[in-house]
Amino acid sequence: MEELAEHGVFLPPNMQGLTDDQIEDLKLKDEWGEKCVPSAGSVFKKDDIGRRNGQAPNEKMKQVLKKTIEEAKAIISKKHVEANVCVTMEMVKDALDQLRGAVMIVYPMGLPPYDPIRMEFENKEDLSGSQAALSVITESEAQLWWAAKELRRTKKLSDYVGKNEKTKIIVKIQRRGQGAPAREPIISSEEQKQLMLYYHRRQEELKKLEENDDDSCLNSPWADNTALKRHFHGVKDIKWRPR
Repeated sequence: MEELAEHGVFLPPNMQGLTDDQIEDLKLKDEWGEKCVPSAGSVFKKDDIGRRNGQAPNEKMKQVLKKTIEEAKAIISKKHVEANVCVTMEMVKDALDQLRGAVMIVYPMGLPPYDPIRMEFENKEDLSGSQAALSVITESEAQLWWAAKELRRTKKLSDYVGKNEKTKIIVKIQRRGQGAPAREPIISSEEQKQLMLYYHRRQEELKKLEENDDDSCLNSPWADNTALKRHFHGVKDIKWRPR
């Protein structure tokens, strides 16, 4: 949907990736693109990947899509874990309904039937052969892992973590046959950055302290507390040496 806001609707499969000259030579026409125009007019913004027709919504309509996208992301955000809020399928459906409504506002004529956004809304999207397919794990193929142990369906959760109801564990979903997932790092990348920054600042502070502790300045003339006395006695700058 972010691509929809930036570059308009999907091109027909036979036109994707072609240059304007190739489309003209092959006499191809985007019939759905002429029907599915954004309300309040469009702004041309070429899609460098060549998958969308470049007829993007104007700034006002673009903000409608982007604001709804952010609201939908917030509904399924990982921050709910910190707030002890369980994400349910009802919340996911609510997020999809909000996205669907925003698309209807910006594109009242709808989207082409081959646009992946429309296919997702209608639950018809085919992910086979795509990178996104790797993120989809069906229930029959799913395994739950915790602490390098598979949580088997025939056992209770208490068999693995005990009977303390306040125990919190982080479980990973893995495709059957892939083995145990990689262990989580002890500290996150952000925490590691903060730790390195702290040690760098600490080293700089220690370096300054070492410079401040340098007592070589005590040999300077201005640091001699008997200089005034010797000056009045007339014994300033007298050097002694044996005959």
